[in-house]
Amino acid sequence: MATNNPFVALRRELHKIPELGFREFKTQQFLLDYLNSLPQDNMEIKTWKTGIFVKISGRNPSRMIGYRADIDGLPIIEETGLPFTSEHSEQMHACGHDFHMSIALGLITKFIEERINDDLLFIFQPAEEGPGGAEPMLKSEIMKEWMPDMILALHIAPEYSVGTIALREGLLFANTSELFIDLKGKGGHAAYPHNTNDMVVAACTLVTQLQSIISRNVDPLDSAVVTIGKITGGTVQNIIAEKARLEGTIRTLSPESMKKVKSRIQALVKGIEVGYECEASIDYGSMYHQVYNEETLTREFMDFVRTNTDINVVECREAMTGEDFGYMVEEIPGFMFWLGVDSEYGLHHARLNPDERAINKAIELISGYLRYKG
Repeated sequence: MATNNPFVALRRELHKIPELGFREFKTQQFLLDYLNSLPQDNMEIKTWKTGIFVKISGRNPSRMIGYRADIDGLPIIEETGLPFTSEHSEQMHACGHDFHMSIALGLITKFIEERINDDLLFIFQPAEEGPGGAEPMLKSEIMKEWMPDMILALHIAPEYSVGTIALREGLLFANTSELFIDLKGKGGHAAYPHNTNDMVVAACTLVTQLQSIISRNVDPLDSAVVTIGKITGGTVQNIIAEKARLEGTIRTLSPESMKKVKSRIQALVKGIEVGYECEASIDYGSMYHQVYNEETLTREFMDFVRTNTDINVVECREAMTGEDFGYMVEEIPGFMFWLGVDSEYGLHHARLNPDERAINKAIELISGYLRYKG
């Protein structure tokens, strides 16, 4: 499975070394080694935690255009069987961040050689999958010094074919929040339930109650999701559980609905405390702001692609996907788009295998657009 494409080769090397949020030490060093191998005359590199900022000076700058690529992996055991499979136990680039990085490296390589008028800022952002790197990176001193006037990013999309991109003006990705609920009651022997407060029963009741939030508390013309993906409780089959833990996610299409859903979760959990005579705590973990594509820039980009390239543009619906790039476009005008990679398996799947032809397609598309803008 050899390749003569340098950026596909970089992607494969990055695919071998996925690392979790704020632990991307090998990844950062790999990126720095490549960046330092390029001509340095018009490039400035600064590190932030495990992330990297790369500024390329324009010939006659009047503004700065930003481009963001996320760099972390996921805690997933890879099952692709690829010759360049993950070398890190129970970690995988199952969300395409290896693609995102190699595309950004391709763009940097191109614009070191073919400078445009405006300054370019490439942001290699850690911890997108959690606990969230965009918001603190946005607040960093480096970002304050190098604040872009506009910013863009992409995300691979297994459901679209290579040569297709998808986006829309306005809301693209939802507001998201993790959800962790811990219940503590009184354990005991299975033969004496009257002497206990069973947290498995309490947890099951709460899961059912949580589903009523969407059907009875959210405007039916709006959309929201409350999903409990994991329940843990108890020790063995003949001991009534003293503790139980629910882990899940909340997704909404508006900040107002997020507040409403959380308010109802808190009310239902208080009811469980009273009804089951137990203690409960809620942790919302990582929270991501919605990705809202600035209308004028998005429309201009779509028109550019249709007029100047052979790329197929799909105007897609908003998705309940979470992406902390939302914090950046909340502060900086910009947009994100889906890049078709035609994989049988979806994002966060252990067998995700994106079509590598999309890498060069993306580099050519974005470099053409940046030349047009800058």
